[in-house]
Amino acid sequence: MKLLIVVDYQKDFVNGSLGFPGAELLEGPIAAKIREYRLRDDAVVFTLDTHEENYMETQEGKNLPVPHCIDGTPGHALYGKIAGLVREGDKYFFKETFGSEDLFDYLREQRGKFESIELVGLVSNICVMSNAVLAKTAQPETPVLVDAACTGSGNAELNAAALAVLEGLQIQVLNK
Repeated sequence: MKLLIVVDYQKDFVNGSLGFPGAELLEGPIAAKIREYRLRDDAVVFTLDTHEENYMETQEGKNLPVPHCIDGTPGHALYGKIAGLVREGDKYFFKETFGSEDLFDYLREQRGKFESIELVGLVSNICVMSNAVLAKTAQPETPVLVDAACTGSGNAELNAAALAVLEGLQIQVLNK
């Protein structure tokens, strides 16, 4: 069985407070990837960047002073078709920072279960990278992949740099 991790493909990262041109174009490829995994009866999980009303008082809020993905707001929800592809029983990992501690724990508990772990979503140079590194750490013998056609950043240079760093960490970058 393979695992697909859909990282933070939420309204605020697509067309909300931290949205960027081109993020909406990832909807189709990510949806196709989810459908592909579902057809094979592979696993699909979702991470959701999740902040509270006190976001601006947090370390992240002080360094990135743009309120986003506040729990209970429309911007916290999965974007477009991706929201419609969620099935009852799918796992969500709500995370208050870039990487998900709960996702890491889940992957460690599932060591040996997945033949590969693939990540798609937003943002390549922050949360996708952080969770890919956690996946590689939790399951060092499982191939970890990131599909460059299903991730992006508002900064093209940081996107390219992130993909290069991922390759340096023995994470396979597809469709680069």
